Amino acid sequence: MQGTVATWNPETHAGTVLLDDGRELEFPASAFEASGLRLLRLGQRVTLNTDEQGGINRLVIPTLP
Repeated sequence: MQGTVATWNPETHAGTVLLDDGRELEFPASAFEASGLRLLRLGQRVTLNTDEQGGINRLVIPTLP
C-alpha cells in the first residue's frame, strides 16, 4: 500500500500519511525508525508495510525497477 506523508514530527518521529483513497493513517515512531530513513518530507510518497492488525510498522521509499 502507498501513501503520501501528510504530517511528520522530526522530534517524535511519528506522523500521518494520506492513502490514495483519502483515508489518513497514523504511523508511530517505531515505523519510522524501522525504515532506516533519516527524515521525511511532507508530500513524499512512501510504501507502507503493515502488521496483522493493519497498523503501519515500516515506511519504505518506493524506487523504480
